[in-house]
Amino acid sequence: MIVKTKKYKLESGTYIKLALRSTLKQQWWVLLIALAICAGYLWIPNIWWFIGTGIALVLYILFWLIQFAGVTQLEQTKMLFEKLAYEINSQQILIKISSKQGMPIKWDQIKRATVGKDYILLSVNKAQLIHLPFKIFNTDNERKFVESILKRKGLVKQR
Repeated sequence: MIVKTKKYKLESGTYIKLALRSTLKQQWWVLLIALAICAGYLWIPNIWWFIGTGIALVLYILFWLIQFAGVTQLEQTKMLFEKLAYEINSQQILIKISSKQGMPIKWDQIKRATVGKDYILLSVNKAQLIHLPFKIFNTDNERKFVESILKRKGLVKQR
């Protein structure tokens, strides 16, 4: 079965939000480092442990925010933010700019997948995401078929 979606344009604000959320989920251990630094208060009681850690966390999040905002401006990634249609089957995802132009992505290139309440997010790497909102699928069965492919490939956990 081949799932053909409607054309969809990923907005840069949506991309930044999803990419930042995905990166922060992957790098949850940064909070453990921040807590360890704050534990310095037990050794030398001083409010600067908390202030310094807070500044470092804000700078860390700002670093990733700037990185993802920059991706939206690069010439190499302009294709991610055009109107695209997708053809999905059990072998690959075909990203189509037009009926004659497309780029296949094999399932083994996808690092992980997330199924949200109204979207499917496929991560190729930190900067390259494929956002598939449920509204671009023609039927509910097509969406369920894509979710079953993700489960079979081991990209998403069973609910």
